[in-house]
Amino acid sequence: MKKILASLLCGWALATSALAAGGGVAWDSFPKEKLTDMAALQNGAKLFANYCLNCHSAQFQRYNKLRDIGLTEQQIKDNLLFASDKVGDTMRIAMDPKQAKEWFGAMPPDLTMVARSRSAAGQGSGADYLYTLWRSYYRDDTKATGWNNLAFPSIGMPHVLWELQGERQPVFKEIESHGHTTHVFTGEWTVTKPGKLTPAEYDNAVADLVAYLAWTAEPMQAQRFRLGVGVLIFLGIFAVLAWRLNAAFWKDVK
Repeated sequence: MKKILASLLCGWALATSALAAGGGVAWDSFPKEKLTDMAALQNGAKLFANYCLNCHSAQFQRYNKLRDIGLTEQQIKDNLLFASDKVGDTMRIAMDPKQAKEWFGAMPPDLTMVARSRSAAGQGSGADYLYTLWRSYYRDDTKATGWNNLAFPSIGMPHVLWELQGERQPVFKEIESHGHTTHVFTGEWTVTKPGKLTPAEYDNAVADLVAYLAWTAEPMQAQRFRLGVGVLIFLGIFAVLAWRLNAAFWKDVK
C-alpha cells in the first residue's frame, strides 16, 4: 500500500510541477476514444516498452496482463519482454537508485499510476497532461539534457521520443504590460529538424502511449463504465415499474 501511495504521489507531482515551475501552457484534450481502441493500446504498450521502460518502471503491472488488450503471451515475449525473462513478472527496471540519483538528480518515478493524477488547478486529467507534455518539448541548449518543455519548464527528463517527432521551437510573441515585456506562446511551432513521423502521426502515437498508461493505471476502467451504464439502465427500468405498480396498488384507495 505504501508503494502504491508513493506512486500516486509521484504521478501527482508530475502533473502539478508544471504549474509550480512557472505556469506552463493550457493542456490539450486527450482523445478518449483511444481508451477502447485495442490497436492503439497495443501500439502504446510497444512505445512504452521501447522508450519508457529503460528508466521508468511500472511495478504494479505484470507483463501477462497485456493479454487483456489482445496480445498473446508469445507476442509479449517476442516484442515487449526486455527487462525480464518471465511473462508473469512485474514491469521493473534494472537501474540502480544511486546511479539514477547521480545521473538525473532523483530516481525516475514509477509510471503505473501516473495517468490517474489530476491537476491542482483543474486544467484537466492526468491523461490530458501527459498528452500535452510529450507534445511540448523543444530544443534548449542551456539545459543539461538539451531539452526544455512548455508544459513542464526546466524538466529533468530528456525528450526520449525526439527521433519520432524531430526538433522544433515554440513561437512566442512579446506583450507589454505595466512597463514589463513578457513572452507568450502563440500555439505555433517552427520545425528545425523533421522526425521520422509527420506531426499528425506523432500526435497519434503519443495518444496511443497515453491511452496505454491510462489503461495500465486502471485496467478495469472500460468494464466499470459498461457496468455503470447497465446499472443505470436497470435502475431506470425498475423505477418505471415501481411507479406503475405503486399507481396500480393505490388506484382504489380514496
